[in-house]
Amino acid sequence: MDLTRFRTGVGIVLASALVTGCGFFGGEDAEPVETRPASEILDDIQEERRPNRSQSSFFDFFRNRGDAGQIGAVNKYIWNASLETLDFLPVQSVDPFTGVITTGFGTPPGGGRAYRATILVNDPALDARSLNVALMTRNGPASAATVRAVEDAILTRARQLRQQDSRF
Repeated sequence: MDLTRFRTGVGIVLASALVTGCGFFGGEDAEPVETRPASEILDDIQEERRPNRSQSSFFDFFRNRGDAGQIGAVNKYIWNASLETLDFLPVQSVDPFTGVITTGFGTPPGGGRAYRATILVNDPALDARSLNVALMTRNGPASAATVRAVEDAILTRARQLRQQDSRF
């Protein structure tokens, strides 16, 4: 019985010495791990995901390109028509990549009621489904007829801009 206790004690001592000694050899000279900044890593990832990473050539001039009527994922004609049609409203924020235009309160020329608008252009197509307009008055939401009239005015102006652009 004493021999088994001795063996168990020696085994525990050796095991604990081995575990505590693991960091003893060479632990002082270890250098900290250096990582690159997140912005560099994101730039590398975006560069890898870019579809045409190769250098351009002379023949790229003759290839078909994407629609020139797009800014990011929105239609540039609807975008510009929205800004032109609602130019009487002070613009608070604009994001052409998500397609959101937010304005403050303003009164239309010849009108007495103040409106605030939020416009969402969510599709690159020149289509009525690409435009969402939300109008607010100081007393609450504007009537559906007013919203429809503003949407029609924006889409009409977008078609006019498209026709002017196609003449060149």
